[in-house]
Amino acid sequence: MESLRFRLRVFMVVFLGILIFGILGFVAVEGLSPLDALYFTLVTVTTVGYGDIHLATPIGKLLAILLIIGGVGTFLGVVANATEMLLSRRENQIRTQKLHMVTGLFFAELGNRLLSHMSALDAKYEQLRENLIITNAWTDADFSKATRRLRAFRYKAAIHTGVLEELRQSLEEKSTLLLRLLENPVLLEKGSFTELLRAVFHLREELLHRHDLSRLPESDYAHLAGDIQRVYPLLLSEWLEYMKYLKGNYPYLFSLATRTNPFSADRSAVVQ
Repeated sequence: MESLRFRLRVFMVVFLGILIFGILGFVAVEGLSPLDALYFTLVTVTTVGYGDIHLATPIGKLLAILLIIGGVGTFLGVVANATEMLLSRRENQIRTQKLHMVTGLFFAELGNRLLSHMSALDAKYEQLRENLIITNAWTDADFSKATRRLRAFRYKAAIHTGVLEELRQSLEEKSTLLLRLLENPVLLEKGSFTELLRAVFHLREELLHRHDLSRLPESDYAHLAGDIQRVYPLLLSEWLEYMKYLKGNYPYLFSLATRTNPFSADRSAVVQ
């Protein structure tokens, strides 16, 4: 998209230069008024050619030839790039809608549950929770502030075997969902979500390869804690971005998401 914008700017600058050159040239050579000169320049470079203004001098005709050679291609370049940018923008909007639709499915089916499990292993949970009680009053500035705090937050998992069992059960139950998400080309276009899925899938494999999570050496608990600490910040970042998207685009989905916020102590889908 950026390269497309750059090309369009270049074509527009060149096109504007050709228009100015044509206007000044026809005013000086043919004695046309500025309005007539603009009109004749435009009908020339756009290949309309009404023929209601005729050039009287050889220099004027040479100038018109130069405008045709340089202006027509530039005008077509402006039109083609502007059209491509509009189509690309529409395509990006559709892709973004699909992406967030699948992201919403992930959080509804598994993501929110993972946030609940992993926050239960967080020794600084209360400190983090205070910054993530999202309300309808939140603005873009609030989301930006929460994002900065998340980046500065250092999550350290305090392993609890009961929570590990719940985490393994959730990941095992949603194995098919994870596989389907990995196969989804829309999600794979987003690098950060792909990285999250890869980390979640790895954690799932690690947990499923251990038959008894209550009898592991401390070194292995430390290893699992590292895997969880890899997933949690990525999960939080995607969740916060998704909540921001819902806030700005789908108020009814945002309402449900705030009522079932995994960081809210009294979360409930029931409207009070």
